[in-house]
Amino acid sequence: MTLSGTAGNTSCCIQSAKMERYYRLHSHIYDYTRWSFLFGRKNIIGMAADFVTPRRILEVGCGTGANLSILAKTFPDASITGVDISDSMLNKSRRRLKQYGARIELLNYNYNRPVRRGCYDLVLFSYTLTMVNPGWQEALNAATADLAPGGCLAAVDFHRGGSSWFSSWMSVNHVRMEGELLPWMTQIFDPLFQSECKAYGGLWQYFYFIGSKRC
Repeated sequence: MTLSGTAGNTSCCIQSAKMERYYRLHSHIYDYTRWSFLFGRKNIIGMAADFVTPRRILEVGCGTGANLSILAKTFPDASITGVDISDSMLNKSRRRLKQYGARIELLNYNYNRPVRRGCYDLVLFSYTLTMVNPGWQEALNAATADLAPGGCLAAVDFHRGGSSWFSSWMSVNHVRMEGELLPWMTQIFDPLFQSECKAYGGLWQYFYFIGSKRC
């Protein structure tokens, strides 16, 4: 789906409003609860460091800024941009990241189009794409455009639900776990690393993916 014209703008506004309502509440409890099921967020940054030493980094769906802080410490010479659709989450990020000053830029942005074409050496998605559904194809296309030649995409996210009731519950929280992301990524990026993991004995699966931009 390409968001363009009046209908596209309306869809963007509806999605933005929906996410802001959701995170207005969840921003207060996010860091206290997500550790129990958003596995691999710190790991994916360490994995990316094995493949790229970025000067410019973009995190899509930066939330409360936890990953941005890790990125800043892992890549001390990099300038970093974080984008999120929720002002409530970005306010949390601003408070957390004051020490980094202008080195970390925060933008309220619906990522269905590039931020700065050909600018970033690393684009990170951490449990973002399964919440952008429909729309994750546009987000990945935007990442392709934002990556500089030789740049890398890194992602960790839900893969498949191990039971129908769990998948249904996650859909209430705007997450769709249908196993479609990983195959798509391997088609549009050159895979450098990928792995599928089980959580809680197979209640669901999540994946890691690192891929380079195709020339």
